[in-house]
Amino acid sequence: MTLAHEMAFASPQITAYAVEATEYPDLARRYRVTGVPKTVVNEHIEILGGLPEDAFIEQALG
Repeated sequence: MTLAHEMAFASPQITAYAVEATEYPDLARRYRVTGVPKTVVNEHIEILGGLPEDAFIEQALG
C-alpha cells in the first residue's frame, strides 16, 4: 500500500486511486506520466518517484 492510500484510509477527506499507466494510456497522457510512481494532488501538485514519508507529505501539502 502506498503512502497516499494509507493517508486516504486514515482520513475521509482524502481519496487515492492507483492506476496502471499502460492500461489507461489516456490518463497517462493527461497527467504526462513519464515515470512511476507519479502522484497527482488536486490536479496541481505532481510528485514523481518514491520519496521518504516526510518529504512526500511535505510536497503533497504544498
